[in-house]
Amino acid sequence: MTANNISRLKSTRAVLFDMDGVVYVGNQPLPGVQDLLDYLNASGRIWSFVTNNSTRTPQMFADKVQKMGMRVDADHILTSSLVTAMWMAEEFPNRGKVYALGEAGLTTALTDAGFTLIEDPFDAEFVVSGINFSLTYSMLEEATLGIRNGARFIGTNIDPTYPTERGQIPGTGSILALLEAASGVKPTIIGKPFPGMFHQIMHRLQSEPATTLMIGDRYDTDIVGAIEMGIATAAVTTGINSRQDFEHASPQPDLILDGLPELLKCFKEADGE
Repeated sequence: MTANNISRLKSTRAVLFDMDGVVYVGNQPLPGVQDLLDYLNASGRIWSFVTNNSTRTPQMFADKVQKMGMRVDADHILTSSLVTAMWMAEEFPNRGKVYALGEAGLTTALTDAGFTLIEDPFDAEFVVSGINFSLTYSMLEEATLGIRNGARFIGTNIDPTYPTERGQIPGTGSILALLEAASGVKPTIIGKPFPGMFHQIMHRLQSEPATTLMIGDRYDTDIVGAIEMGIATAAVTTGINSRQDFEHASPQPDLILDGLPELLKCFKEADGE
């Protein structure tokens, strides 16, 4: 951690928080979240929680973190499902028919954006996949048939695993890999680390990469995607990757921290407090 990297925080106007591994682990809140949010609010900065987790709606995530004592509403949460639907609405203004593999977070986002959910894969203009914890072979069969019939194949994120309190289990990326192998078609991915999600976030917050900070626990999604966009990065060791992982990565994050309380200290130092 260098003085130059800390000083960059002074010009930071927007802060993006990954959720699992940064804000909480499973159903356990991590230290320092509300203290940092309070400081950002008091110093006139804007912030948003951004997650590749496609399972829940923003309101469902807000309900979860509010139970942990955080004062966060749905307007401060962007999910890969919501951003995928936002991106699709811009790219395909006439909307269309979607065969969706996903939980409520994905289906709600798509219908709210004006897309029509269907069950017949041969009538689908799009096949959109997130994670689905009730996944069956029949669903994979239908999605594959839709893609092979010409439907546009879109994935909410490419995370190969999904963190649970029991350990890492297959994530959206694993489902997409199966569908790609079965269909011979690569999906368009919207979530981190791909630029689609970051472009949508920048647009929604009316922020610029040069004055934005991304906080993440996973190098290959949170940190890599932000670096490629020119966004400053703060890696925390409270989730997937260790300090050693981040130190051996190239390029390295701007800051490598033990958690959000240390980041709050860095902000105060940068602001001259």
